[in-house]
Amino acid sequence: MPKSENPSLVDTYERFSHFYDLVYGKTLQDGREALSRAIRTLPAADVLEFGVGSGLMLPLYPRRFRVVGVDVSPGMLARARRRVRRLGLANVDLRLIDAEDTGIPDEAFDHVVLPYVYSVTPSPMHLLREAFRVCRPDGTIWILNHFSGLGRWDHLERPLKPFARWVGFRPDFPFKTFITDLDLDVQSVQAVNLFGLSRLVRVRRSQALPPGLARRLPGHGAGAAGARPLPDPALQP
Repeated sequence: MPKSENPSLVDTYERFSHFYDLVYGKTLQDGREALSRAIRTLPAADVLEFGVGSGLMLPLYPRRFRVVGVDVSPGMLARARRRVRRLGLANVDLRLIDAEDTGIPDEAFDHVVLPYVYSVTPSPMHLLREAFRVCRPDGTIWILNHFSGLGRWDHLERPLKPFARWVGFRPDFPFKTFITDLDLDVQSVQAVNLFGLSRLVRVRRSQALPPGLARRLPGHGAGAAGARPLPDPALQP
């Protein structure tokens, strides 16, 4: 079973596991509920959730869906397992796996859900590539995340950048760089959470690897800055 090769990320979320729900529970719940409303209108399906954390999204999936949740943090996953047992979520399977390299077979899921993990993972491009790999053709990739430069939170984003490893995500995370420039087949974008802090982006898996995303991966594009996966200095201790 693949596990994370980035101990700093695991350490960060092991620390967060004790108070994550308190800080990011109600604060980001509007986005989770918006995702739930969108996905529950669809037929029964297989769902893979990257960065399941303490399992805050799990009760919001319809019980007719088969849900697999993965995370690199044992502490977070322990909390998610307790939530699953307490709520009797028999449709949920939880696994200790690095979402950037899951080892899951190709095209195994109808939906791949990235709730507040895209700006956290060491290499967002690798995470998105893995989402495209495990998603079935014409399936859906749901990206629920904060993006910088889109609203009233702009004045807080750059000052928070030096403290990224303490807040648990990259505050400076432009929508253009991480969505628009990747040539994704975006079906919809919805502002969610307080003052439009986050976006719920629905992406159709209409091709195996969008060209813009391919250019950001090693061995695909020219040697420009952005052709490499993003390192994670912001999340290093």
